[in-house]
Amino acid sequence: MSKTMTDKQQNKLWGGRFSESTDQFVQEFTASVNFDQRMYRQDIFGSQAHATMLAEVGVLTEEERDAIINGLAEIQKEIEAGEFQWSVALEDVHMNIEARLTDKIGITGKKLHTGRSRNDQVATDIRLWLRDEMLIMEEQYLYLMQGLLNLAEREAATIMPGFTHLQTAQPVTFGHHLLAWFEMLKRDRERLLDAKKRVNRMPLGAAALAGTTYPINRQRTCELLGFDGVCENSLDAVSDRDFAIEFCALAALSMTHLSRISEELVLWTSAQFNFINLPDRFCTGSSIMPQKKNPDVPELVRGKTGRVNGHLISLLTLMKSQPLAYNKDNQEDKEPLYDAVDTLKGSLRAFGDMIPALEPNREVMREAARRGFATATDLADYLVRKGIAFRDSHEIVGKAVAYGVEKKKDLSDMSLSELKQFSDQIEDDVFDVLTLEGSVSARNHIGGTAPDQVRAAVARAREALDNTGNA
Repeated sequence: MSKTMTDKQQNKLWGGRFSESTDQFVQEFTASVNFDQRMYRQDIFGSQAHATMLAEVGVLTEEERDAIINGLAEIQKEIEAGEFQWSVALEDVHMNIEARLTDKIGITGKKLHTGRSRNDQVATDIRLWLRDEMLIMEEQYLYLMQGLLNLAEREAATIMPGFTHLQTAQPVTFGHHLLAWFEMLKRDRERLLDAKKRVNRMPLGAAALAGTTYPINRQRTCELLGFDGVCENSLDAVSDRDFAIEFCALAALSMTHLSRISEELVLWTSAQFNFINLPDRFCTGSSIMPQKKNPDVPELVRGKTGRVNGHLISLLTLMKSQPLAYNKDNQEDKEPLYDAVDTLKGSLRAFGDMIPALEPNREVMREAARRGFATATDLADYLVRKGIAFRDSHEIVGKAVAYGVEKKKDLSDMSLSELKQFSDQIEDDVFDVLTLEGSVSARNHIGGTAPDQVRAAVARAREALDNTGNA
């Protein structure tokens, strides 16, 4: 049989309406304090700004304001010293802090909640918390992207095979491939910066759903909390979780990019590819096979992508059938959001340290690019410049490749007489385009793989990062 607690034991801040105490299981089932206590700094910050505004409009005296602000500062110290006693009976971070404030400063503590509701309070706390986390992620993206640029510049002329369908396609430079990773992350960071505009709107002042009869100054509270503006409609302000969904969407896409990079790292560190070495500090061994060096960091990031994708679906499903305004369902917004933030931050940190430490095996990459007829397109283009239609040159080169497969010779290893049997337009200058260096250098335009273009792209990217990083 379910147990209940007395009103005195529960110390509820809303119990006047109720004639019996909350069932103990229900109390534990509905409480959020075990996970939302991580927002204590934002809750205290928001309450201090609210108290400041209430004093300015005459709802609180200056003495009451000071008692509240100082009491909250003391509570923050208690929490950070590990001395604060969190209570499930008080449901959430807001009521735990308010109850402790009342214990410390008496009835004045009960005046803090004037003109607001937990509905607009929690919406404000989440936005403040997410804003703080996004600022950290901005720097993490910068750190990772700068590391990528440094590595790309260093490897601007390192030749490797480029792939389509995981089959050798054309030679590229390792620096160019790294810049493709950079472009993914650049878009991810742009999405983060854009989403922050919609996160940084203030719900406080919407109260439960309709606003408040007290003469509050929302613009002043907005200024104190550093928001860009207020949420214009009170119903939407307390019920909107678009910003959390949008963050999870950009997090899922960013994790997908990190997962694609991880997949290449896992392939490239294998004995079959052996394109790169990962430092030992990013790998682990096997309990039974002493030769193993497993790329655990990229494998784990690849695996964690699924949980972030799941959080996005969770939040979309959470919101899809909710009528206006606030509903208890919204308590379920925090854990998916928290974990999405933690997972993306952890993955960015791991990659930020790991990517600059990659050690390419340049000779292995180059030898791999020599296999698979990677310069076949260059030979076709050469024939087009000799006046042969592309479709005809495509067929000619196809026959040359078939010959190479039969003889186990790459195009660049064939003699001039061997090549001329496929077209009398082929001359000595063909070997300029069949070399790996000639192939990559020929693609000398913006976005191309030529080493000079890679270096130029790095310079442009650094300038752009400097501009946005200091914005």
